[in-house]
Amino acid sequence: MDTAGNLKTSSIELDLDRPNIEDYLPSGSSIQEPRGKLRLRDLLDISPTLTEAAGAIVDDSFTRCFKSNPPEPWNWNVYLFLLWCCGVVIRYGILFPVRVLRCLVELICMFFVASWTGAVKYHGPRPSIRPKQVFVSNHTSMIDFIILEQMTAFAVIMQKHPGWVGLLQSTILESVGCIWFNRAEAKDREIVAKKLRDHVQEADNNPLLIFPEGTCVNNHYTVMFKKGAFELDSTVCPIAIKQSFTKHLLQLMTSWAVVCDVWYLEPQNLRPGETPIEFAERVRDIISVRAGLKKVPWDGYLKYSRPSPKHRERKQQSFAESVLQCLEEK
Repeated sequence: MDTAGNLKTSSIELDLDRPNIEDYLPSGSSIQEPRGKLRLRDLLDISPTLTEAAGAIVDDSFTRCFKSNPPEPWNWNVYLFLLWCCGVVIRYGILFPVRVLRCLVELICMFFVASWTGAVKYHGPRPSIRPKQVFVSNHTSMIDFIILEQMTAFAVIMQKHPGWVGLLQSTILESVGCIWFNRAEAKDREIVAKKLRDHVQEADNNPLLIFPEGTCVNNHYTVMFKKGAFELDSTVCPIAIKQSFTKHLLQLMTSWAVVCDVWYLEPQNLRPGETPIEFAERVRDIISVRAGLKKVPWDGYLKYSRPSPKHRERKQQSFAESVLQCLEEK
């Protein structure tokens, strides 16, 4: 008797746990018992299912939530037709290429580094991009810019070059807001200084990258930093870079790989009572220590200019005085 009672209780619990199929059917439908004799054509009749599927396709309330709405031509009329045409030219002829080129600059730099089999290791957290901010780095070779540009779309200050390099400057690099100068023109210094101040003040501009040495130096030394980058009343973010390529483009193209280390260092600000020259030397100390470079008190621009006649005359006079002093002692 107990066994029969347990089996009856178990069957009741199973009936309660069994799902109700009618709950999963569309509203208004239910399982109907076949009337009369069940025929094969009744089993193969799928017209109700097809009707329901077609209704879901025609009026799909779920997919409708993710469809893009067609734009409304709010400004399309005869009076604004000419302005609309000008807007099309500006949007598709100027804004679109400029915005695409900014992304392409980083992509092109990535392809360049990959073609050299570049083994670039970045150390330290990269500073977040903020207004009134300047990035400065030591300068080993021309590919320093490419190695840094693949991570951030920098606007760099650069000597205007002729030939294919100048073509790249005027076509591709112009889109990221780079600033050009000519060492031979003395008036360019004032113009470039004003451009730097204006560029830093604009929050929408790309971050500014400056190589304050003004020339390429090998992997063992750092020459004097120009003070122009340190008198902009901005936060200076030092970057130390050291790489295996230091000489010719042929060496770059025939080497197995380019090994490079990049250190993002702590941002620095001008201290109270500190001059821009002292600020530049302090940042140079930080970069030199991090990259293991030796500081020398030379101006990198001596590569491009000859010593002034006054400087030579002072050296000649000093040498003559030392010779006369030796003769008098004898």
